[in-house]
Amino acid sequence: MKVLLSLLAWCVLFVLCWPLALLAIVLWPIVWLLSLPFRLVGITLSAVFAFLTALMMLPARMLGGRASRNTTPQVI
Repeated sequence: MKVLLSLLAWCVLFVLCWPLALLAIVLWPIVWLLSLPFRLVGITLSAVFAFLTALMMLPARMLGGRASRNTTPQVI
């Protein structure tokens, strides 16, 4: 669906201003290549923060600390 909407938007741009549409087609791969390192850095930082979160929560998980479903105390 996203590709279809992009194609439709490009067709409308081509009808309204064809030089700009052709420039967008030519420059899109260059912009994608330039943004690739930033995406890789974002993926790496996301993984590092997920690892640090898991590392910080490990003692609580080892002790069995989970949120209970009911808030009333159980009487044994």
